[in-house]
Amino acid sequence: MQKAFKVTLIPNHNQQVLINKTIGCARFVYNRFLALRQELYTTEQKTLNYNACSQQLTLLKKEIEWLKEVDKFALQNSLKNLETAYKNFFADLKKSKIKLGVGFPKFKKKHGCKQSYKTNLTNRNIEVTENRLKLPKLGWIKFHKSQDITGKLVNVTITRTSSGKYIASILCETEIEKYPQATQNIALDLGIKSYLVTSDGEVVENPKYYRLQLRKLRKANKKLSRSTKGSNNRVKAKIKLARAYERITNLRDDFLQKLSTRLIKENTIICIEDLRVANMVKNHKLALTISDASWSKFVGL
Repeated sequence: MQKAFKVTLIPNHNQQVLINKTIGCARFVYNRFLALRQELYTTEQKTLNYNACSQQLTLLKKEIEWLKEVDKFALQNSLKNLETAYKNFFADLKKSKIKLGVGFPKFKKKHGCKQSYKTNLTNRNIEVTENRLKLPKLGWIKFHKSQDITGKLVNVTITRTSSGKYIASILCETEIEKYPQATQNIALDLGIKSYLVTSDGEVVENPKYYRLQLRKLRKANKKLSRSTKGSNNRVKAKIKLARAYERITNLRDDFLQKLSTRLIKENTIICIEDLRVANMVKNHKLALTISDASWSKFVGL
């Protein structure tokens, strides 16, 4: 089974520059070939598959020198992502005449979308030793070690967060430890005042992390809105606000992961009521608290 291990990288200045270049090149390739496919379909009613795009990418790298500076697998995976986006769009159209949610592939913006790229393992170009990770073009990078990375390496996805951190998701083929067989069954009642109440009478309080950090968020938003556009202070204010949101997300995810893991270990069957969260958040008095609870994410875990 495949399992991803997330670690926070500690790249030096040169490695940061190369990671940013790679992310930019992957975005450039995606947008370039999306525009090419759209133009070809408009003029000649034809389309390009992944193999045809890959051949043209080889020619493009001869014309544009800076594409050679970055990891080749990042560019190839960008084309694969474009191919997947097309397949998902047309597969969704076949299910219904009305679009169900998978839209037509869109151009990636420099800001406002996920900043990441993926590289694949081949000829030991990716290695993990203690608290160091070896990546193509980047060499060895230190990372904060919080768990042992076990299994056979498959690929690594590098992401630059809005707070300026660099996260590596290391995908490995590994054996998942099975929990001891439980014999209990349980039902859960999700709520707002108490996060959930079990059929055994256990009450789990709602931590309400967003409301606890609301004062800091307002202060950070106010500082950002009062800063001058294009100034260094505005950049610092953006990072500070992003870190505040990131802390809320991390606290919430930690709470949900620990709670769901404990319930799964202790019970064989778990029954949860089916809540229509999209309709519930229309109540403006409760929308913030409901969104902060993240019931959908908890059920999905």
